[in-house]
Amino acid sequence: MGKLYLVATPIGNLEDITLRALRILREVPLIAAEDTRHTHRLLAKYDIKTPTISYHEHNKEKREAALLAALAAGDVALVSDAGTPGLSDPGYELVCTAVAQGIEVVPVPGPAAPIAALIASGLPTDSFLFIGYLPRKSSERRALLEQLRGQPRTLILFEVPHRVQESLAEIEAVLGGERPMAAARELTKLHEEFLRGSIAEVRAAIESGAPRGEYTLIIGPAPQDEAWPESRVRERLKTMIAQGLSHADAARQVSQESGWPRNDVYRLGLEGS
Repeated sequence: MGKLYLVATPIGNLEDITLRALRILREVPLIAAEDTRHTHRLLAKYDIKTPTISYHEHNKEKREAALLAALAAGDVALVSDAGTPGLSDPGYELVCTAVAQGIEVVPVPGPAAPIAALIASGLPTDSFLFIGYLPRKSSERRALLEQLRGQPRTLILFEVPHRVQESLAEIEAVLGGERPMAAARELTKLHEEFLRGSIAEVRAAIESGAPRGEYTLIIGPAPQDEAWPESRVRERLKTMIAQGLSHADAARQVSQESGWPRNDVYRLGLEGS
C-alpha cells in the first residue's frame, strides 16, 4: 500500500516550492493534478518527468477508483493548481476516502494563499476562520454573512473577479462599512497587490478599476460590542440545553443570536456535555 502525499505548490512565484516537495514529486510514480497543463509548467522548470493524471471537480468520481488502484501499488502525490491541496478543492474528498481505507496521508507543507494573505493583512492573526469561496447566489451569500456578522475571529474568504464587487457590496451591507479589511490579489506574483482600509474603502478601491485575478479577502473581527465572547456563548448554550432543547436546536438558536457559526457553537456544546 502506497502513501498519498499532499504536496503544496507555489501560488504564483515558482521559486516558492520546497526542497522536500521537489523530491517527492520526482520520486512518486504518479502525480494527480487539478490541471495537468498548469502543473507541467512547474514540473518542466525543475526537470521533473513524473507521469501525471488529472483530478478535479468535474472528474473526481471517475478518477477516484484509478487513484485508489495506483495507491494500492505505490505512492501518489496530489497537487492543486496553486497552494495547498485539500483547501477549497476536491482533494479533500480523496483524503477522506484514503483515510477511511487506511491509506497513509502525508502532508508536504508549503504555500497557502489564506495564510499568506492573513499574515500580511495587518489584521489579527491569533484566531481566524477560513470560509473559502463565498456562495454564488446572493441570497446564500447574505445568509452566510449574517451568520458571520458577530464572529469574534478574523475572517478569510475567497472571491472570483467577476463577483468580487457584488460580494463586497453585500459584505458592507451586512457587516458594516467601517470594519477593517484587506484584499489581496496576485499573491507572490510580479503585480502582487494589497488593498487595506475599511470595508467601504476597499470596496471603493476595487470598484474604481477592473478586478483581475482571484481575491483573498481578510476581514477583521466584529467589534467587541457586537461579538459574543466564548464564555457568553457557553453560558447561553448551557441555559438552553437545561431548558430541554437538544444540542442541535440549542446550537442553531445560539448561532442566530450570537453570530457564531453553528458548527462552532455545537462543538462548544459537546465539550461542555
